[in-house]
Order: sequence, then structure tokens, then C-alpha cells
Amino acid sequence: MTHRTEAREAPQEADGAAASRHERFGSLPERIRPQDMVESRPATAPDPARDTYNPDEWLVRYCG
Repeated sequence: MTHRTEAREAPQEADGAAASRHERFGSLPERIRPQDMVESRPATAPDPARDTYNPDEWLVRYCG
């Protein structure tokens, strides 16, 4: 079993270090909601000409 000895600082230095540590790490950062981390948008812009129905398209695809 290993015995660990903690390093001792002078009382004034310990108070200054504790104060600066508390100033930096004393509070948690503001919480971010999961809804705010996700952005939803379509992968491509909708093309109105692509979605129109053409009854003769099958002729071009299969007979042409």
C-alpha cells in the first residue's frame, strides 16, 4: 500500500488559489436544450418541375 502525501501551500497562497479556482470553476455553464443543438432544413431545394406528372414519360424511358 502506497502512502500519498499532499503538498501543502502557504495559507495566503491557498486562499488566493481557491478564490481564483472558484471564480473560474465555481458555477456550471448555462444549459443548452437539445432542441437548440439541432437544425433541420431540407438537403436540397424543392424543384417544382421535377415533381410534375408527365403521362408520356414512360414512353421516353422504356420505348425510346
